[in-house]
Amino acid sequence: MQNGTNLYALDIGAASFTKACGGPCTEGCVTLARIGADAWALGDSKRPDVEPLRFTTEELDAAGIDPARFGLGA
Repeated sequence: MQNGTNLYALDIGAASFTKACGGPCTEGCVTLARIGADAWALGDSKRPDVEPLRFTTEELDAAGIDPARFGLGA
């Protein structure tokens, strides 16, 4: 991340997570929230007790995860 910011030091307490489901979401859904200008938190709606993973926009892109699928702009 730019400026060496630690993604896990960012507060996600007020983050608004959005689900992206290709179907009825019976098995689980990936959730995504913007947590900074170039920072994202990726979670699992079926495991809300697990801390979301954090990624830069470049890392999401490399993984093939498009924020637009969640209704979010990159």
